[in-house]
Amino acid sequence: MTQRDRDRLVVLKKAQKKLITQRQAAEELKLTERHVRRLLIRLKKEGDRTVIHGLRGRSSNRKLSEQTREKALRILSEKVYRGFGPTLASEYLASKHKLRIGREALRQLMLQAGLWRRRQRKDEKVHEWRARRSSRGELVQWDTSEHDWLEGRGEKLYLIHLIDDATSELTARFVRHDSTEENMRLLWSYLERNGRPVAFYTDKASIFQTAPKKNHRLPDEPAPPTQIGRALAELGTGWIAAHSPQAKGRIERSFSTAQDRLVKGLRVARVTTLEGANQYLEQEFVSWWNQHLVVVAANPTDAHRPLDGSHDLAAALSHVETRQIANDYTFRFQSRLYQIVSQQVRPGLRGAKVRVEARLDGSLAVRFQQQYLSIQECQPQPKAPQTKSQPAGRRKVPPPPSPAWRQGQDGIAGRGGIPLWKAAEINRTRTPDVLE
Repeated sequence: MTQRDRDRLVVLKKAQKKLITQRQAAEELKLTERHVRRLLIRLKKEGDRTVIHGLRGRSSNRKLSEQTREKALRILSEKVYRGFGPTLASEYLASKHKLRIGREALRQLMLQAGLWRRRQRKDEKVHEWRARRSSRGELVQWDTSEHDWLEGRGEKLYLIHLIDDATSELTARFVRHDSTEENMRLLWSYLERNGRPVAFYTDKASIFQTAPKKNHRLPDEPAPPTQIGRALAELGTGWIAAHSPQAKGRIERSFSTAQDRLVKGLRVARVTTLEGANQYLEQEFVSWWNQHLVVVAANPTDAHRPLDGSHDLAAALSHVETRQIANDYTFRFQSRLYQIVSQQVRPGLRGAKVRVEARLDGSLAVRFQQQYLSIQECQPQPKAPQTKSQPAGRRKVPPPPSPAWRQGQDGIAGRGGIPLWKAAEINRTRTPDVLE
């Protein structure tokens, strides 16, 4: 009998001896008067055992049977469920094997069987807490995670996340390369589905910010934007750079969840390809995330702005460069020669600069003064074969003198002649052609 039971027994005996009323006993025990009367009746029959609960010392009616325990441990001991925690294991047992076991009961069962160990929390550096943005679409965090998502079963993949700061709503996609093109493709699908957010919050990766170069620009000259920076500016969307990973902790924690739950889900589903990974990501993980982890924004107003006629996603989300038109209305782009078709030639085009857009669908578009021009690729003429030149750094040695050259030189040097002044006084009319 505990001290609490003894205190309850003292109050009931006072009420039994009429020292206090049943109402006073009910107020002191925080029970109803009706229940106090029941306890007084039981006190006469059973004595002091009245205050002890009838199920004390007995097994719980909800205790797992030995057969259920053995089945759950046999399933969780399989290789595919290696590393599962109690929460995730409970969900998979219910959905895949029709075994409904509570998370805490399964936690104790896995601890006893050695299938799971408690993680010791480390003292982490405390960072300044930042409140969520108030409206959906006011700020969207954007980042990419490099991880062994398929655990060696397939090619290396990267996971791109777009997570709303106000609601934690997630948009994600697996890609083969963390390139500007792949990020633009996910951005395109996000904009078509939700509209234009107020700003994106990213790190200082090279696809978002141009790396500063020393001795190439004046100190006050800004760095040129990247292709994504230019695209966001054309779409009227802001960009904010985070100075540390902790500053964008919401998306960093989302990657931590994905590297645990998503990796194990891909393992159970036996996913080995990029297409299968994206299918599982969209149908299972993102669906579960947006159903269970999304919160309600403080302000119900959606801050996303719709796309209108002035926003051309194909033009903005492309690789853009500037080229100068030659006198024959040609220009070079990516080692190829293109020419403006004759019907599109107009005054001021020769020598002017045009905007060349390499779009995500593989097409090429050329714009001059807000108008697009038709182009055709020119077939380059074959180059003339080049003679093999003497390797640089080796001196060409002249050939040695020939015997004929030596004989001629000896004859010139050994044979004398008359002086020049004497030859000038000779009368050519009275002398033979050959001087003796």
